[in-house]
Order: sequence, then structure tokens, then C-alpha cells
Amino acid sequence: MLLSNFISGAGSAMAEFNKIGGEDLSRLRISVTTIGDLLLSAADRYPDTLALVFPDSQYTYQELATRALRRARSLQALGVKPRDHVGILMPTCPAFVEIFFAAALCGAVVVPINARYRAQELAYVIENGDIVTLITTDAIADQVNFVERLAGAVPTLKSQADPRRLQVPGMPALRNIVLLGETTSPGFISQGEFDALEETSPEEKVHLARLGVRVRDVGLMLYTSGTTANPKGCRITHEAQVRNSIALGRHRYRLTHEDRFWSPLPMFHIASVLPMLAIFDVGGTYLTMSYFDAGVALDMLQRYEVTATYPCFVTIMQGLIYHPNFASADLSRIKLMNSNFAVQPPDVAQSIMRAMPQALQVGSFGMTETAGTVCTGSPDEAESLRITRLGKPLPGLEVRIVDGESGADVATGGHGEVLVRGYSVLEGYHKDAEKTAEAIDSDGWFHTGDIGSLDEQGTIMFHGRYKDMLKVGGENVAAAEIEALLGRHPAVKLAQVVGIPDAKYVEVPAAFVELKPGSTVTEAELVSFCKAEVAAFKVPRVVRFVSDWPMSSTKIQKFRLREALVADLGLT
Repeated sequence: MLLSNFISGAGSAMAEFNKIGGEDLSRLRISVTTIGDLLLSAADRYPDTLALVFPDSQYTYQELATRALRRARSLQALGVKPRDHVGILMPTCPAFVEIFFAAALCGAVVVPINARYRAQELAYVIENGDIVTLITTDAIADQVNFVERLAGAVPTLKSQADPRRLQVPGMPALRNIVLLGETTSPGFISQGEFDALEETSPEEKVHLARLGVRVRDVGLMLYTSGTTANPKGCRITHEAQVRNSIALGRHRYRLTHEDRFWSPLPMFHIASVLPMLAIFDVGGTYLTMSYFDAGVALDMLQRYEVTATYPCFVTIMQGLIYHPNFASADLSRIKLMNSNFAVQPPDVAQSIMRAMPQALQVGSFGMTETAGTVCTGSPDEAESLRITRLGKPLPGLEVRIVDGESGADVATGGHGEVLVRGYSVLEGYHKDAEKTAEAIDSDGWFHTGDIGSLDEQGTIMFHGRYKDMLKVGGENVAAAEIEALLGRHPAVKLAQVVGIPDAKYVEVPAAFVELKPGSTVTEAELVSFCKAEVAAFKVPRVVRFVSDWPMSSTKIQKFRLREALVADLGLT
């Protein structure tokens, strides 16, 4: 189904077309700049406004721009040139944001690296990503020592003769690794040396590089989570990222200079980059944290009178509502929350809406390959749509739902693969022409691999991943359907379903369940609960209770759940 098929005729139909998503499209004008200039422009207009807030520190736009320019001078002194790839490996912190914009100001491609990656994964990304300069930290985050991880990823690091000119076998692009913090380590450039380099490179040189950047240049390369194979580097242009942030914040969410936007997602994730640039576009304040702590988050939301939030994922939403301080928290200033109730357990929606009845709740659909959000709810939509669906496309983006085998558009309400086309689609996967050709067809449609549907109003709903479909005795079973069913049980906090081998049916469902605090239920009771609601072939054959989930940056790694269960059951 093509979204524009909802519009036909003239007159009133055209007027309705002009307001898809709540925006009057006839009055919208394309506005775009580079990632670096987005920050500088905000500093020009609002120098003394708080730009960035952490629980223990805060920076005005002028302070952040000044610090980014100084970091850019040091990067250039190390030899970073336009189109070089600069990696950032550290937890979310002020220095991460400074380096992020500093590399962009140099005209370099910013490559944020998942701080959870282990040595083998880091080695892959450094080589595959053509990292020239890598910035890391000696700070220990989530018990991760980045110096040790990098020593494992780059075995010859300690024996290098000149840290400013590394020569690493298998990593021909890598020239240097900067270690921010108070310590030093063999093979790394210390923070003292890095900071001193600033004086050797004039700011004018940064501006010369900055002014040469095209909006269609690749400015950001984010690696997908790599939950099933080596991660893929998504090449995202300045236009894609900045325009999408503007479309989300200025046009759909209607953020202003007065707003304070909170997102707890890590900076190496698209769901952190997108809202940060969205609020910087209008000169508002971005609030974040080094790691998600529900108590600290609730304190930030109240203390800074946050007006918009971007928690998105079920683990974060549940962390908030199950925290003992949630019931007494004053969240009355929040006017908009990207809550994704349509894909959350029912208790999440009920708790949030009771706590903040004044807030506009919206859902969203998007991915790294599309520079973040594709569809999201609108202030003009009925609440029933905003909390049960995931919104309409942002202005300038097209969405289709097609049959997975024939490629033909499906009927309204029908399930099929979601295709996206528009300015925000990635330029391709880095150094992988085959996967790029598989994902982006000759007409420019990006094949997401997601199963979705469009209703009569043109709002989208997510129904799972094609790779997350089980084939039980020849019957297709969506893991998301069983997860949603289990999530309706009063004792269940969160459920995840995987397929495990079966001699008779080839594959059968198995469920992993986390219970709500203080709740109890048996495996047999959950199986009986499912049997009363769905066909027998959809009922989980095995239920395992868990309290901790194997995670990527934001998503549960189902392949690890499946591997552990298959090994435990002795299956092949």
C-alpha cells in the first residue's frame, strides 16, 4: 500500500493531503545545513541558553561551540582531513558531544562506536570503518575498561614506536588513538598532548574545512547493532540527519526555543543523535545521561522541568514506572512523550497516562538506515490513534507496504514489508555493495525487513521482523504476536519469543519472561493462558523465567537467548 493512495480527487481531498501528519505541507520550506553548522547557528542565536545538560554538568551553546572548535583544532593537528573517519568510543558524556561536533566541523565522518563492543567487535569496526583517528576515555563505564578492550582489539598497540603514526597490521587507515582522562597508556596519545595540539592549528583552518562540506556528503556512519552477524556501517549524509531532525522536532513535535528535550539513549545510537539535533535546531536544551538510572532520570525530569521526552524502548519505560519514586514524581511539565504505547506492555501505557494526563503521547517507527524516525504521531491526531499506532511519515518521506514475495502493494490493513523512500535513506552500507543492492532497489526504495500495515488514516503499525517469523509446521507465526499476548498476563513484565528446533514441526516457539516485582506465575499457567487465546501451534512449548536480558545498546539480543536455550535443552 502506498501512502499517497489515500489521497484522490481534488478540492477537499487536496486540502486533506496538505495536512498529512498535521503539517500544512504548502507552508513548509526545506531547511538544511551540516551537522557542524547546526551547532554554530544555534550558538549564534542563543549563546547563553543551556544547550546540554547532564546530571552533574551543563553547558550553554556558546560554551559547547567553543569546546567543539577547540577539539576540532586538535583533530586537525593530528592530521584529520575532510572525509576522514573519526571514531568515538566512550560512554555518553560531555566529551563525546564535543568530539561529535568537532569531527563534523573538520568535515570528517563521525563514527560513534557501541561502547558495549568487545575486542573482536572493535577490531572489526576499526578496520571495516576505515577509522583514521579514534577517541576514547580512561573512564570505566558499566565495568568496561576501554584501554583494555582496545589493547585486545589492536594487539600491537603497546609496541608501537610512535602513537601519532600507528602502523597496525590489518588496520591500514588507523593513524592514532587518543585517550581522554588523567592516565596514559602505551600506544595512546594522552589528553594532555591532544589538548596541547590545539595551539598548533589555527581556528581559521577549521572554518575553511567546515565551509567546504556539502550537505550531501556523508557526515555520520552508525553501525547497526550486530545482533545476528557483523554490524553494518550505515552511511548517513548531513542532509539526511539534519533534515530528519528538523522534520521531527520543528515540524512534527513543534518544539521551540523554550523546550527541554530529554533522551537517555547512548550517543552511539540514532535515537540519541536524532533528538539532540532536533532540539539544537530550535535552540532548546538537550538533557541526557551517561547511563540510564531511573531514579536519576526522574530527578532530572522534575528538576529541569523537562517538556519533551524520547525514552522509546520498553526497558527504559518500565524502569521509570517500576521505580519507587515514580508515583510521587511531578511530571506535569512534560507536554510530549515518544512513548510507543502501541508496542509496549499495557501496564506501561496505563501507568504513564495516569502520571502525566497532560502529556501528548506519540508512537514512532524508524531505524538507523533512515536517519531515525520515519513515522510518528502528530498533535492533531486523535489519542486513540496516537497510542495504538505509530504515526504517519514525516514530510518528505514515502512509505509503502508490499507483499514480501510478489512486491505488490497490499490492501489497506494488510500486512507486508515496509518500504521507505526519501531524503533520509542511507547512502549505502560501508564497503558492502551486495547488502546495499539487496536493501535499496533501483527506484530508491529501502526495504526495511520490517512487517507493517497502514490503516485508513495512513498511520503505520509494526508487526515484527521478517527474520523474527517462526515457521511452525509450515504455519507462519510472528514472535511479536505471542510476546504481546504474554504481555497481557497480569504477572508478566516483559516477554520475548524465539524459535527452537523441533523434530516434528521443524521449529516451535519458546518464551522468555520477566515477571513484575512481587508477582508469581508458573510455566504451566502461562502455557494455559496462551492456549485459551491462540491456536495450538502458536503456544510456547517452553517458558524460561529471567531477570536480566542480554542487550545490545537498546535491544534484547534474541540470538543469545536462543543459543543458550538450545544448548541447555541439548537440541541441534
